[in-house]
Amino acid sequence: MTTFYDVPTDALIEAVGEELDIEAPEWAAYTKSGVSRELPPEDENFWQRRGASLLRRVAIDGPVGIERLRTQYGGSKQGSTRYRVRPDMKADASGNVIRTILQQLESEGLVEIAEGEGRRITGAGRSLLDETASDVLEDLDRPELERYA
Repeated sequence: MTTFYDVPTDALIEAVGEELDIEAPEWAAYTKSGVSRELPPEDENFWQRRGASLLRRVAIDGPVGIERLRTQYGGSKQGSTRYRVRPDMKADASGNVIRTILQQLESEGLVEIAEGEGRRITGAGRSLLDETASDVLEDLDRPELERYA
């Protein structure tokens, strides 16, 4: 049986993003994905792609909380935006974006709250990832991945 660990991450996230039925709220078009970003995301499928990525990340690390996910999705913030006077600093991602997507995944039954521990994946979420991974593996035309089929 193929699991989501057996396929390339980018192909899996793209395929799961197409399967998810989550919609970006109105405010998402004007919101940056973190303090280290200058503009909101330009990708029209950002919300679905981030949702698929969060679902995979919760499956790998779960139970996981918002703070740890903010750190993982964060980036480097330049000391001075134009003149690079100071060294770069670590900046976390937007907690509101991550929290809202996780709440949408909870309403679909893919993620659940583990009291006092964060969020973890449900059986439906794991099966969505694994079924999509097997579909992705069939679509890939790579000889090095045929051993997993």
